[in-house]
Amino acid sequence: MNNWILAAALAGTLGLTAGAGAASQAQPGPAEIDAYAEELRVREGVPGMALAVIENGEVTHLAAYGDRKLEPRAALDPDTVMYGASLTKFVFAAYVMQLAEDGLVDLDWPIGEYFDRPLPEYEEWADLEGDERWGELTLRLLLSHQTGWANFRFFPPEGGFDPDAKLKFYLDPGTRYAYSGEGFILAQRAVAEVIGRDPGEDMRDRIFDPLGMSRTSMVWREDFRPNFASGYTVDGEDAGHNMQDNTRASGSMDTTIRDFAAFVAAFQRGEVVSAASRDEMLSPQIAIASAHQFPPLDPADNPANAEVNLSGGLGVEVWDAPDGRGFIKGGHNEKTDNMLTCVDDGQRCVALLMNTAKGDRVYPQLIEYVLGGTDFPWPWKYSALEAEE
Repeated sequence: MNNWILAAALAGTLGLTAGAGAASQAQPGPAEIDAYAEELRVREGVPGMALAVIENGEVTHLAAYGDRKLEPRAALDPDTVMYGASLTKFVFAAYVMQLAEDGLVDLDWPIGEYFDRPLPEYEEWADLEGDERWGELTLRLLLSHQTGWANFRFFPPEGGFDPDAKLKFYLDPGTRYAYSGEGFILAQRAVAEVIGRDPGEDMRDRIFDPLGMSRTSMVWREDFRPNFASGYTVDGEDAGHNMQDNTRASGSMDTTIRDFAAFVAAFQRGEVVSAASRDEMLSPQIAIASAHQFPPLDPADNPANAEVNLSGGLGVEVWDAPDGRGFIKGGHNEKTDNMLTCVDDGQRCVALLMNTAKGDRVYPQLIEYVLGGTDFPWPWKYSALEAEE
């Protein structure tokens, strides 16, 4: 068993408040976190998992467990490049806020303001011809999943994969949270129209390079090849790595746990966006009524979401944790499961990257252990948990 661990030199344990109504308890230290994380990883057959703890804007613990590749076996470490998937959306939303601070974009301008022609005259959005609701879209709606579109047009709510499916509005814009990568793709194109270059390159210049995120990119780089993670299906099949050759704000970012933790720490310190922009990102934009995040257009509701004010923020989801605001962002596909969870109390965060799709079996337990009772409704994020109750 490989278990590479880098523990920061921390003295003692850190204060932690448990869930609402529970007594305070000592936060587990690095050794305890590592032991529990490794126990869960082995129990659930996870090939490799990386973890970071961030407190008050500082990375206080980095760890990597297991393997980045099983055949031939190769150890995972904090500098292994892993597929970020939809963690990209959080980073991209912060980037858009930088542009807004510079006066280049406005969250509430109609999306048509960014284009020379009506949106349906562009090939990517020709399906919207005759539906004027596209004119209601704004960057705010795109970044908070209020488009009324499917996640991707080729996964319609009827189910299954349909390569011929059309992009269309299933809901009026701004009326319901429904997760949509399509919205982020449109936001990316709007930004590109304004800045006149690839937003991925601009993100490198504005964010990755200044923060020393040398192993993070919006596209695959060949210098990643000596140390990258393969993704594995839940059945253990090696499904390779998503080597993206073009920027996709919906989820093309490659990163490492060290780099991503550096970004989160800087975000918490106010070095990525201003305090006002951070508050805007983490403020409720729309209440989340849906019983589950996926499938995005499922009409089933869960009134209990209102008990924690579960809402869509900009690039994240937010809720009322026991000691203040919490925000969360996941990133998943059939061979990847990532999660960032932060609470205001001590500005504590735990970031997790995994090279298989078994987060539902590990993350809720591990995150609650590290952060204490968060009151986050985990069955909304992982519907399989509800079936197990």
